[in-house]
Amino acid sequence: MERAVLAAGAATASGDAGYFHSYSVVGLLAVLGVLFVAVAFGAGRLLRPVVPTPEKLMTYECGVDPVGEGWAHTQVRYYVYAFLYVIFAVDSIFLFPWATVFAAPGYGAATLVEMFIFLGFLAVGLLYAYKKGVLEWT
Repeated sequence: MERAVLAAGAATASGDAGYFHSYSVVGLLAVLGVLFVAVAFGAGRLLRPVVPTPEKLMTYECGVDPVGEGWAHTQVRYYVYAFLYVIFAVDSIFLFPWATVFAAPGYGAATLVEMFIFLGFLAVGLLYAYKKGVLEWT
């Protein structure tokens, strides 16, 4: 009986060693990856030529020399369009998994109700944006 208990304890200990060994391999690879990136950045810093000129230190946007002051006003409607895009991108992200779960047995009615509630929230948001005139190009 004692031998069986000792054998079971030895099997558990060897199983734990294999378990922790797999984590040590992952940790070693992470350290090697960080070390590789650090060496690459260090080598780049040591090997690159450093010749600062006023042209190199001047800020620019997309290769165009700056004109006027650094503060520029941006119209809010572009942010609204981006926000609406994000809303409909999230909508598509939720619709594809819903379509696969909807076909699974036992999930049909519940997922259908949940998706119509979700689409209702999106429709209310779209209706609000339409009423505010956000969707009109002027």
